[in-house]
Amino acid sequence: MSPLPVQTGLLINGEWLQTAEKLPVMDPATFTVIAEIGNASVSDGLDAVAAAHDAFQTWSVTPARQRAEVLRKAFEIMSAEVETCARLISLENGKATRDALGEAAYAAEFFRWFSEEASRIEGDFRYAPARDKTIITDHRPIGVAYMITPWNFPAAMATRKLAPALAAGCTAVLKPASETPLTALWIAEVLLRAGAPAGVVNVITTTHTGDVSTAILGDPRIATLSFTGSTFVGKMLLKQTADRVLPSSMELGGNAPFLVLEGADVDAAVSGAMIAKMRNGGAACTAANRFYVHESVASDFSTKLESAFAGLQIGPGIDAANDLGAMVSVKERDKILELLTQAEGEGLTIAAASEAPKLGAFIAPYVVRDVLHGSTLTRNEVFGPVAPIVSFADEDEGIRMANDTEYGLISYVFAKDPGTGVKVARRMESGMVAVNRGLASDPAAPFGGMKESGLGREGGFAGIHEFLETQYFAVDL
Repeated sequence: MSPLPVQTGLLINGEWLQTAEKLPVMDPATFTVIAEIGNASVSDGLDAVAAAHDAFQTWSVTPARQRAEVLRKAFEIMSAEVETCARLISLENGKATRDALGEAAYAAEFFRWFSEEASRIEGDFRYAPARDKTIITDHRPIGVAYMITPWNFPAAMATRKLAPALAAGCTAVLKPASETPLTALWIAEVLLRAGAPAGVVNVITTTHTGDVSTAILGDPRIATLSFTGSTFVGKMLLKQTADRVLPSSMELGGNAPFLVLEGADVDAAVSGAMIAKMRNGGAACTAANRFYVHESVASDFSTKLESAFAGLQIGPGIDAANDLGAMVSVKERDKILELLTQAEGEGLTIAAASEAPKLGAFIAPYVVRDVLHGSTLTRNEVFGPVAPIVSFADEDEGIRMANDTEYGLISYVFAKDPGTGVKVARRMESGMVAVNRGLASDPAAPFGGMKESGLGREGGFAGIHEFLETQYFAVDL
C-alpha cells in the first residue's frame, strides 16, 4: 500500500482514533487494497454523537462571521490541494481524473457558497394584520446532524451537507460509504486545518452500517438526518426517523429522462448527452437514464452518440489519459450487466460501443436502439454507461413517457430554441430541468427532486434552512 495523504482513523472530538477491527479500501481499477481504516462500532458512533452534542453548545453561539471564516479557509485549502482530493477520489471510486478534478472543485465551492450564506440568514419583523402584536421570526441551528453519504461523489456529497450545517451553527456526525471513505476523511482534516473546533465535525467509517445508524438515529441528541442514497434505503431510514418525528432531508434515486425534440440541434444534443450520461461513468443520480428522441432525429442522434461513446478511452481513472474509469466495485458493474442481459432477453440487440479492460471493475459504454418505453432499461436506474433510445412521434407523448416514473430528480430537454425548451421544462415532473445543456448542478442552486426522488433541497438559499429551526415570537412593543 503506497502512502496516501489522509488519516485512517475515526475522527471523534478532534482526535484520530484507531480501531482493532479494520476496513479495507480497494482500488476498483486494480483490485488492490490501498488503505486500511477504522471500522466503527455502535459505541464509537455514540461517542461521536456525544462529541458533536458537546461541541454544539459553543459552536451554535459562535458568531456567524467566525463560522464563515472557517468555511472560507476550507475552500481555500481544498482549492489549493484540488489534485490531492482528485487523486483520492480516482483511487477509491475509480472515476476518471477529469471527472475527479471536476468533483473536487465543485465540492470546494460549497464551502465558499455557504461561507457567504452563514451571515445572511434572514428573519422577519412586522405587525400582525390585527395590529395587536409584533411578529418576529428568527432561525436557530437545529442541533446535531447525522449525515450519510454515498460512494459516487465522495467529496461533493460530503461538502454539500457539511458546509450548510456548519454555516447554520450545527455540528455533524458524518458516515461516508464504506467503498469511498478516504475522501471524506481528508475533507474532515481540511476542516480541522481551517479552524473547526474539536467535535464540530466527526467522521465514522464502518461496515456495521445498520447497527451503527440505528443506534445513532435513536439517540435523542441527534436533531436531524441528511441522507443521500437509494430510494430503497431512504424509505427504511424514514421509517426509523418516524418513531422520533426526526426532521430528515433525503436526496434519493433518479431515472432522468433526456428529451430531444423535433428541430433540436443534434450535435448540441449529443454533446449534452455525453455530459449528462457519462459524468462519473453514468453512476450519478442526475445521470440521463432514458433517452426520448423525436423520430425525425432519432437515427442521427443514436449514430453520433454511439460514435462519441466509441471514442472514449477506458482504463484506470488515475491515468489522466483515460476518459472512462472503473465502476466502484464488481458488484456495481455486474448490476449493470444483469440489466443488459434482461434487456437482451426482451429482444433488444445489445452491443458495446467499445471494449473494456478485462482486469478491474470496468464496463464498456452501450447505446441501445429501438427500446420500448416501459421495458427493463427504462424502468430501472442503470447507474452506468448505458444509453437506451426510445423514439417518439408526438411531443405530448414524449413528455408523457418522460414523466412516467416514480422518480422526479432531474430532466434534460433539448429544443430548437430556449423558449420552446422552457415551455416543455415547465411540464416536466422533476425538481430540476436542464434546458439545452447537459449539466444543472451548482452550489448556488437548489438541488433536489419531486416524487420518490427525495425530500428537501441542498445548495442554494434553501440548503442552509435544512439545518435551521424557525422560531416565532409574538411581542407587545
